[in-house]
Order: sequence, then structure tokens, then C-alpha cells
Amino acid sequence: MVVDGLAETGYAVVDHFLMPDEVQAILQLDEFKPELLPFKKAGIGHQSEKQINESIRGDYIRWVDRETAPPPLQLYLTRLNLLVQQVNQTLYLSLKDYEVHLTIYPPGAFYKRHLDQFKKDDHRKLSVICYLNSNWPPAAGGQLRIHLPQKQLDILPEAGRLVCFRSDQLEHEVLPATRPRMSITGWLLDQFADLRHL
Repeated sequence: MVVDGLAETGYAVVDHFLMPDEVQAILQLDEFKPELLPFKKAGIGHQSEKQINESIRGDYIRWVDRETAPPPLQLYLTRLNLLVQQVNQTLYLSLKDYEVHLTIYPPGAFYKRHLDQFKKDDHRKLSVICYLNSNWPPAAGGQLRIHLPQKQLDILPEAGRLVCFRSDQLEHEVLPATRPRMSITGWLLDQFADLRHL
């Protein structure tokens, strides 16, 4: 259960957060076809300090507008809302909202070790990633590597798997993969989301 893992270790891994048919429904959306709708090169930093630096991260993103998201994405957002409620009832983080984007890492792309919480903006409390990669073999790489106090934890980006961890405490990185690596990536916030970047 997500809240148990967060309370004990600061992270949780849950398989089958999305079922295989739900993953396929998302992948078939126009929203997940870069040739139809623009994915943007992801930057680092916050707001006016944001910059593109491919030596640090190489993914492409497309923000999800919850008001216009199609049903397969709405299903995921509904489950995210339930997760917010569970975390608030159990861990008392006073979460109020979330922000989510679709993510594609081309083959060979990576994201170097970092924290998700900005230095000048501490409203990201939990990072939440749901993977969309069916039949992902370990040899393909693309692991999420979480840096724990005594060890490194490598998590394969398998379809339907949800990873949730403390944005302010756990440094992590994305290792290069030999094939496109896709996910829904987001953050649970203790304030209402600033949707101007959508």
C-alpha cells in the first residue's frame, strides 16, 4: 500500500495501478503521439529560471489539462485524487492538488541525479510516476534509480507500475534505455496547482 511505504521508507512501488487495457487506452490517445500534438523539450529549474540542458535531462513532456483530458487519462486522474485523499487521511501532508504531464524519453535519453522539489518553491511533496511500457525487459535499461541512505534502488518502468516518493527527500535519476520510455509523471502539492504552464 502506498501510504505504508511512504511512512516507513519515504517511497512506495505498486504494480497494476493501471491495468494493461487501461495502459493501452492511454497510449492510443492522440495526446501521446508526438507527431500529432507537440511534446516540448523538458527543462530544469522553476519558472523564470527554467532552461534546457540535455546534459542533465533529455525527456519530452506534455502537460495534462484535467478539464479537457480524455476518459483514459481522466481515469488515472480519478485514482490520483483517491491517492491524495488516502495520504491526507493517513500521513497528514495537507495535500491540495497535483500537476501531471505525459513523458517520453527517446532511446539513450536520461535524467541525472536530482531532487524534485525546487529550492525556491517547496510545494511539491510527493512525486508520482506511472509507467506505460508493456513487456519491458531488464536489458532495455531505463530504470528509475532512487538514492536511499544506505543503497540504491533500481525500479524497472513496467506498464501499470506506480512509484511514489518524497519529493523533498529522495534524490533519484533516470537511466538511459534502448527503447522509448513512456510514463505519466506528476507531483502532489500542498497548494493549488499553477496551471499557467499547460
